[in-house]
Amino acid sequence: MNYEHCVGGPPGVGKTHLAIAAAQFGRKVYYGILADLITSLEEAQAAGRLTHRLKTLTYPPVLVVDEIGYLPISSTGAMLFYQLMTRRYERASTVLTSNKSFEEWGEVFGDDVMAGALIDRLLHHCHIVNIRGNSYRMRQHIELWNTLHSQAQEAETPAPTRTRKRREPPTS
Repeated sequence: MNYEHCVGGPPGVGKTHLAIAAAQFGRKVYYGILADLITSLEEAQAAGRLTHRLKTLTYPPVLVVDEIGYLPISSTGAMLFYQLMTRRYERASTVLTSNKSFEEWGEVFGDDVMAGALIDRLLHHCHIVNIRGNSYRMRQHIELWNTLHSQAQEAETPAPTRTRKRREPPTS
């Protein structure tokens, strides 16, 4: 049986890393960012090769569609992506990553009904992974900032100075 895997969460928490790792079990994998995948479908449609392109993308055992919701897509692009996912339904596994919840996919695809139909197909055989937390990249920056900030504070804090008492000359 083929499964869908939907990985959600904010930017930088490892969605893409997990999606690629999940797909690397000796099977052929096609990886694409949603915006690039849609561009390739739109170009194929303009060149009169849409059927061929859809067939090419329907048959890889695993398709990873990354970054759903990061960039706006056209209504034509949304319809083409829907056609692709409908063709793949129950034929091959798909891994999707998104920073948007399913409730927001109507906005992403510009059509609540189409997004609902797409989600319905995805959830039929779907494993959902929701990652929470802070961005790994930002964690590195925060640690660096904290280190630099504490070093700067240490440098700015004057070292304690010893004050010497002036010796008075002896009186005779």
